[in-house]
Amino acid sequence: MEIKVKAKVIDQEGLQRTISRLALEIVERNHGVANIAIVGVRTRGAFIAERVVKRIQETEKHKVPFGILDITLYRDDFRKRLRQPLVQVTDIPFEINDIHVILVDDVLFTGRTSRAALDALMDFGRPSSIQLAVLVDRGHRELPIHADYIGKAIPTSIGEEVQVRLMETDGEDCVLLVEAPKEVN
Repeated sequence: MEIKVKAKVIDQEGLQRTISRLALEIVERNHGVANIAIVGVRTRGAFIAERVVKRIQETEKHKVPFGILDITLYRDDFRKRLRQPLVQVTDIPFEINDIHVILVDDVLFTGRTSRAALDALMDFGRPSSIQLAVLVDRGHRELPIHADYIGKAIPTSIGEEVQVRLMETDGEDCVLLVEAPKEVN
């Protein structure tokens, strides 16, 4: 199925600037990096988180713990949408107790993915706080979830989708506003 692109809202250079800004805001809000860890939500959130970590380490010259979280079995729609869920590896190679965990995802929409990520993360311990960083906030929340760090807010209609395209998965870096595919009954 061909997608109808309405706009390229972030290009490659804009994506790099956005990630740099997210990294800077995280460091500033947490007064450095001494007591933080960054965890990315699979799949694109993990790649964005990895880029944020690299940017922080370049500027702060300090290692930041980095992990990847798979939320497949925590989603409230996995039985409905996924006949055979593809569960991937969660890799959090550090203790999260008593540290500030920055959870990173690509797009914040209804809040359901973030809720699932919070549930999954809490199974690993009790952090001092969990902060949410997203590349794009597109609105239309169904749950009372908000991001602490937002790369770009993109107002959308229900008939639109935001597609984050990353070099690691899609061969290019950009964010597109596309027409949502029509459901076939």
